[in-house]
Amino acid sequence: MLTRLSVRNFAVVEAAEIEFGKGLTVVTGETGAGKSLLVDALLLLSGTRADAGLVRAGCERAELAAEFDLANAAAARAWLVDQALDDDEGGCTLRRVIAAEGGSRAWINGQTVSLNQLSELASTLVEIHGQHEHQALLERAQQLQLLDAFGGIRDQALQARELAARYREIITRERALSGGEDAQARIELLRHELSELERWALPPDPLTELETLHQRLANAGRLAEGASGLAELLDGDSEYSTARSLARARNELEKLAALDRSLREPLELLDTAGIQLNEASDALSRYAQDLDLDPQRYAEVDAHLTALHDLARRHRVPAAELHAKAESLREELRMLEGAGDALKQLSTQRAQVLRDYDIAAQALSKMRTAAAKKLGKAVTELMGELGMAGGTFAVELQPQSGDEPDSQGRERCEFTVSANPGMPLRPLRRVASGGELSRIGLAIEVATVGADATGTMVFDEVDAGIGGAVAETVGAKLRALGSRYQVLCVTHLPQVAAQGHAHLHVAKSIEGKATRTRIAALDAKGRNEELARMLGGVEIDREARAHAKRMLERAGRRET
Repeated sequence: MLTRLSVRNFAVVEAAEIEFGKGLTVVTGETGAGKSLLVDALLLLSGTRADAGLVRAGCERAELAAEFDLANAAAARAWLVDQALDDDEGGCTLRRVIAAEGGSRAWINGQTVSLNQLSELASTLVEIHGQHEHQALLERAQQLQLLDAFGGIRDQALQARELAARYREIITRERALSGGEDAQARIELLRHELSELERWALPPDPLTELETLHQRLANAGRLAEGASGLAELLDGDSEYSTARSLARARNELEKLAALDRSLREPLELLDTAGIQLNEASDALSRYAQDLDLDPQRYAEVDAHLTALHDLARRHRVPAAELHAKAESLREELRMLEGAGDALKQLSTQRAQVLRDYDIAAQALSKMRTAAAKKLGKAVTELMGELGMAGGTFAVELQPQSGDEPDSQGRERCEFTVSANPGMPLRPLRRVASGGELSRIGLAIEVATVGADATGTMVFDEVDAGIGGAVAETVGAKLRALGSRYQVLCVTHLPQVAAQGHAHLHVAKSIEGKATRTRIAALDAKGRNEELARMLGGVEIDREARAHAKRMLERAGRRET
């Protein structure tokens, strides 16, 4: 349910913040005041294309925001969770900014989103009637869903959809397993590749050890020469070896320490250094003697690494991942070698799923046929009440060809309408008149009360071209619809406006060279005055006020 709508620097509206409640909210105002700006704002917040001309003159950008209560909007909550756009408070805020120089940005719960995402979410929150740009009832997929909901057959439709998905899954698996000569060629290739990987591939740790050994063997001569030279430098026969220099320094320090005992500590350090120097020299000597200078061993290790690098390049993975790659190829080989038995099982499963689908789809088709007749009759009757006497509404079910299961069933749905007697039925999406389209939408919504998952409905131009008793009927139907949903209606007829549970008034004023539009909620007295204005025009007399009062009282009595 829409709880708040705020606009800033939008067309002739400088700033407005409107709170909404349950039931029917009517929007009125003089011609040209900008009554439809609220609808335009909701359209933009629903993802329609933005025009920079909508930014108020002299401003850099227009800002629009809408807040929704999702307590009864399970589809919207699920969408937000799936997109990771839900918040801790369980609400929802849509925001859009339109720049004067062109372009716009959109947010959901403070996170930047695409217009496509904004449109997807808005379709679960708001249904706008009277404008071709954003009306789910014009979409055939939505019409089929509404028919299923009206007929109480959503579970049967879901069963058919699940069976179709299961069938496609089996087909995909069969295609992966079967392939004739191609499959056999793949088996032979896998066997060859596995034999190479099993010969050369190593787990990460042994691979690291092999690379370390290769580096040592490749530099064995240099390492042996360097280690021997260092051992000689540390403790060799040369007069300038480190060990002899250290011994001379120790002897001199020992003499000084005899004169001053505080020098005993550095003397001890020299003794320790001498021990460590001897150990380092011995270690280097042993390293040089033990170093493997075997050229054959080096050739073996080098060949192993060369093979690993070739395999890594062929399989397009690092050498350290070749061992894991071997395991995945081994699993694929096991699957292909056992494909015969698996294909037999899948064939049996596919046949059973197809039988189950045929039964489910046939039952669904019968239920849809009955629901289509019932819905067509109900909407046709309502069209007559709404000033379209002689008009006809029908739900056309179109069989779909093909032997494989279809996720939507064995038929498609098309809402068709004839607005005038003698005129042929045409698809609803091709109806040109905004007023007719809006009233037909109202008739559909009234007929399917409880079936539509959208919590907020907006009607624009619903009363175009009607008046008198028909207008009062339209208002009564909107009020009845408001008992189940939140309804927003832009109207110029007092008979419709009187039926509102809440009333918004749009007024335009000229201040200097600037034009401003203000939107305000009317109290009981304000409503009476506005209805009197709509009834009496510029001069509002006592009779008009009395008539307005009676209309408001009659609307209240109808609900009780």
